[in-house]
Amino acid sequence: MNSPLYDALVRANMTESQLARACGVDPKTVSRWISTPSREPHARHRMAASRALDVEETVLWPSVQQLVKSGPDRELVQMYPYRSAAPATLWRSLIKGATRELTFAGYTNYFLWLEHANFGALLRAKAEAGVRVRFILGEPGHPVTRQRELEEDVPLTLSTRIEVTLSELAKLKDTTIEARYETGHVSLSVFRFDNDMIVTPLLPGRIGHDAPMMHLRRQQDDGVFDRFAGHTEDLWTKGRDVWTIPTTEVAHAKA
Repeated sequence: MNSPLYDALVRANMTESQLARACGVDPKTVSRWISTPSREPHARHRMAASRALDVEETVLWPSVQQLVKSGPDRELVQMYPYRSAAPATLWRSLIKGATRELTFAGYTNYFLWLEHANFGALLRAKAEAGVRVRFILGEPGHPVTRQRELEEDVPLTLSTRIEVTLSELAKLKDTTIEARYETGHVSLSVFRFDNDMIVTPLLPGRIGHDAPMMHLRRQQDDGVFDRFAGHTEDLWTKGRDVWTIPTTEVAHAKA
């Protein structure tokens, strides 16, 4: 039995007939997808099922990646034209599944609290379970931040979004969660969940949810995953603890 597909149907409160209509196939075909794990639907049907169930193809059919990826690009699990196009369940499942490391190297990380209910409680539970949790944030008021704000030209500025994240992190100061300032990732966000990673290169004048997004999974030494992991470690090494200087002083110092 294809348990991931069946479980996704249950979570979505969909019947096999409803999924069949969404995919443009006969209900018996969907039944065979569920009853026969080795049965791989056509690519267009996998994509339609993924959209309908709001779950990545490689979660519904784990063998798909191994079947189609054999070269240097095999670490690419899925590519999305926009961060907002990824299944809502993806982030939550990656965060909850991490047992060693969670690194959030987004410039503001603001959307995490906005899009995930009880995110702070989830982070606290992870930290208490021994997971290393790190945040790498841009500095409010820094010239690099201000330049990006001019490019974005939106009312909710980067500095404001960073301040919101800092406010939420302040509630977790009694945990082992760490946070540092750095500005070297103003145009590239990297989020690590053990051996899975989400990378979003930010386009000029666009905000985070409008950025292309890659879901990577580590498969080799010095591959694409390790290159981005090295980037985040370099940011962390150069970064400065967010609690060493109050945010308001940072903004004045950069004015």
